[in-house]
Amino acid sequence: MAKGVNKVFLLGNVGKDPEMKSTAGGMTIANFTLATADRVKGADGQYTDRTEWHNLVAFQRTAEIVRDYVKKGTQLFIEGKIQTRSWDDKESGQKKYRTEILVNELSLLGKPGGGEGGGHAKSNTASYGSSAAPAAAAQPDYAEQGITDDDIPF
Repeated sequence: MAKGVNKVFLLGNVGKDPEMKSTAGGMTIANFTLATADRVKGADGQYTDRTEWHNLVAFQRTAEIVRDYVKKGTQLFIEGKIQTRSWDDKESGQKKYRTEILVNELSLLGKPGGGEGGGHAKSNTASYGSSAAPAAAAQPDYAEQGITDDDIPF
């Protein structure tokens, strides 16, 4: 049977300041929400925005970047995977579910209030590695390799 694909791309704004946690082993974890919006045309022909809220979890270096640079209103571009956890509620005994996006890559697009942002973080959530590092620019500069506009075929 073919292997499935579990990849999520989100562009939206942070709903509230991230909640930070640390495990007993010292792993840093950031929990936060991201709002995305779709424009939907109603039966009356009028367009309205429909907001969808997503629960996000970042680990290690990416969580540290979230802690240091992300707050309510920050615009982010997220690449990750979707995961649903379940547990038994201690008080009611009912089974509870929570669907989350495990953040693999995070790009800071803006600051609250419309200021310019910029930055990028990447993590390996499968092993909770700390390979994340902010990048100074989104586009690589190939000038030192001798590539010019004349090398581009279009």
